[in-house]
Amino acid sequence: MTRIIVCLLVTSGLSYMEAGTLEVTVKDLRGQPVSDAVVYAKGNGTQLIHSPKQQVIDQQNKQFVPYVTAVQVGTAILFPNKDNIRHHVYSLSPAKKFELPLYTGVPAAPVLFDKEGFVTLGCNIHDWMIAYVAVLSTPYLKVTGNDGQVRLTDLPAGKYTVEAWQPLLKRKPEELAQIVDLSGSSSKAVAFSMELRPDFRARRAPDLGTGGYP
Repeated sequence: MTRIIVCLLVTSGLSYMEAGTLEVTVKDLRGQPVSDAVVYAKGNGTQLIHSPKQQVIDQQNKQFVPYVTAVQVGTAILFPNKDNIRHHVYSLSPAKKFELPLYTGVPAAPVLFDKEGFVTLGCNIHDWMIAYVAVLSTPYLKVTGNDGQVRLTDLPAGKYTVEAWQPLLKRKPEELAQIVDLSGSSSKAVAFSMELRPDFRARRAPDLGTGGYP
């Protein structure tokens, strides 16, 4: 019995040690880092673990925080309103259509994102409030920061299709896809160069201090 337990522990340790890593950099055509880009790796013929966890997108200072969120299919997202005014959150995107009518505080239930795709969020009261949710089937996903970099870790050995998406991306993510073969505990570097559209987001209205819905 002792011998079997030791064998299992050793096997488990080897499996963990063989997990690979992807070091991904995203830049625009001028060579500048791209923030708010969703980077994700899809396994080719590999069964990926599906363990979505509840996420939170705040409404704070009349903005959605964060601006871009990446989740697995089946993730529930809560939309707490931390402002002292009411917001009206909605989406008309095919991947998730929903509406949270005017409210303050925390909604009674989170919204389940159960279909793969890219979802645009808005507020019916404040036109400049906009955010995005990338809903993907893979658990290997992250959003770039100001340095345009992410690190995807603990990927089992195998081949992966690595893609990147950003709200201003001109092309489809699959057009930028790269195939990466991770063997053992290898670490691979992947670089994306994105052509982005101009950012024409509505400008935020000034605080008028009138009470209502500034």
